[in-house]
Amino acid sequence: MNRKAAVAAVALLVAAAAGTGVFLARRQGAAVAATAVYRCPMHPEVVQNGPGECPICHMALVKDESAAPAAPAAALWTCPMHPEVVKDAPGACPICNMDLVRQEAAVAADGTKSFSGARFCVLHNCKMAGCKMELPQTAGETVDCPVCGSHVAQVPDGQPVYYRHPDHPEHKSAVPAKTDDGREFVPVYDAQMPGGSGGQAAVTLSEERRRVIGLKSEAVGRRSLTRAVRASGRVAYDPDLYNATVEYREAARARRKLEGSALPEAKERADALLKASELKLRQMGLSPEQIRQAGSEEASTNLLVGGAAVWVYAQVYEQEAGLVKPGQPATLTTPAFPGRTFRGTVRSLDPILDAATRSLKARIYVPNPDGALKLEMYADVSVSVALGNGLALPESALIDTGERRVAFVDLGDGRIEPRVVEVGTKAEGYYELKAGVTEGEKVVTSANFLVDSESRLKAAVGAAAKKAGAAAPPADPHAGHR
Repeated sequence: MNRKAAVAAVALLVAAAAGTGVFLARRQGAAVAATAVYRCPMHPEVVQNGPGECPICHMALVKDESAAPAAPAAALWTCPMHPEVVKDAPGACPICNMDLVRQEAAVAADGTKSFSGARFCVLHNCKMAGCKMELPQTAGETVDCPVCGSHVAQVPDGQPVYYRHPDHPEHKSAVPAKTDDGREFVPVYDAQMPGGSGGQAAVTLSEERRRVIGLKSEAVGRRSLTRAVRASGRVAYDPDLYNATVEYREAARARRKLEGSALPEAKERADALLKASELKLRQMGLSPEQIRQAGSEEASTNLLVGGAAVWVYAQVYEQEAGLVKPGQPATLTTPAFPGRTFRGTVRSLDPILDAATRSLKARIYVPNPDGALKLEMYADVSVSVALGNGLALPESALIDTGERRVAFVDLGDGRIEPRVVEVGTKAEGYYELKAGVTEGEKVVTSANFLVDSESRLKAAVGAAAKKAGAAAPPADPHAGHR
């Protein structure tokens, strides 16, 4: 009897232990399941333990139902420069290709563990500073940088070099701007650009030095800007245009003869023929006024054999086609008559671009009283385009670094200051000036590459001295005391 009681007691203890284990396992599973994982639909590497917004595309994070619950004590791997990138295994950051580092969980007051990355600093000169996803810190904000350590952020010295779109760094502006949704463009300072302190600084040159290097300056002012669109052309031998013109003229003559006719069917046929021939001329690029002139009895039929006037066909490249319009003056030179210039007027442009050459045919009417221009002669054509009146920056004053466009402003007393400028259309010898230099200021137009070299050298030396001064230990206030 005692043996049976002992067996029953052991069985009861085993059942109780099993029930306790199931209860604990269920409780632990519920606790793990309570920590939901949220991911970005467009950037699956962005993971966090709660709802939020993707720091890359700003989409709302969605709950990952398929994610397996992680052990509470497990560690994740994150990017030092992009804390929003979190993975459960070692690897490389998909944004900047840096190696991910192990990030231990932080224990909260309620005993749960979470993974949160600190924002980073861009005020140091290292290989991570050129990442497109870098976020500048605001002044006074405490940041935890993997290179600089924990410190209070400061605004970089000097004026912004340019401003960039917060989401698309390749979109830049020389002046403050806003995105389509109202956000401010991010200022980019010289210290944040590739190369660190390799920027430019103001310099002072003596009169003797300016004379030796041949430095000259010119005042920025308003002027009438023009641009010459150059194209290759030929004196037209165009049987198709000739035949189309003759057909239209005959149709117009036939329609005029039927003005007093009592035959409506004949008038309808003449009208249809006239419209068809007119449409053909329109498709060949003639304007309504030119078509009207072609249909007159006084119009010259001398389109095929040359004579008192000829057509010259010029091939205008696609990127300049928008500048050329009917009525603009044109000048022509030919190898057959060196030193002689022929003048004409743009009359029409083809409505269809040539797919093979990516050019548009412009028809130029050129007087040819002595018959010097022969059919099929080649010609160099220059069409004068008026761009209007505005501020103009001399072409020789502009230095394009690839990252920005700079002009050196002569402030007087030997002082020369670099300025980031924004320019528009290029004219003959000038650029349309939009921002950076005001009217009346003088800009350096010769020896500016020598000034640029000295400016960069001064900026680099100044940055190195500043860095050395910051790294030097503070002076001992008791030095020299005995």
